[in-house]
Amino acid sequence: MSKSEFKLIILDRDGTINVDRKDFVKTADEWQALPGALESIARLNQAGWHIMVVSNQSGLGRGHFDMSALNAMHDKLHSSLAQVGGKIDAIFFCPHTPDDNCNCRKPLPGMFLDIMERTGADASLVHAVGDSLRDLQAADAAGCQVHLVKTGNGQALLDKLPIDGFPSRTLIHKDLSEFADYVLQLPVFD
Repeated sequence: MSKSEFKLIILDRDGTINVDRKDFVKTADEWQALPGALESIARLNQAGWHIMVVSNQSGLGRGHFDMSALNAMHDKLHSSLAQVGGKIDAIFFCPHTPDDNCNCRKPLPGMFLDIMERTGADASLVHAVGDSLRDLQAADAAGCQVHLVKTGNGQALLDKLPIDGFPSRTLIHKDLSEFADYVLQLPVFD
């Protein structure tokens, strides 16, 4: 498969796919999909799009939950998606705290660059969606097409504009469903 044939979308998790919490999503019970998010992913899958997730999970590094709890959250995501005919191809996460100075924690593009290297995808053809400034900055630094959803922290971010570092080429959508509508009306690239 050539780079141009690999249709890839990279999604943030908390605030984009599921409800975000100020005190971290710590258990599978606390993980709750946003209305229409899973169905939107399924629609994108059915149109041939591969979906991957990139997520800062500093709750691991802070001791708020362990790998078993994170795996249970992701199992719930996968099984919930399967029930509506969708799937996530891979989940990349950064377990570090902001003080760890790693290369994978958003707003740095490490997880995005890792995905490009592993898949061979052309970043300029990849749509990346998030609800926070750091999501947008990481996607922009990796060369992706940048999308903000107003769910999670998205509307609060828009209410603060102008913000230094806000990628000027960001497209804004009400939610993941509106983003899916946008992508599905685009011409298919060869």
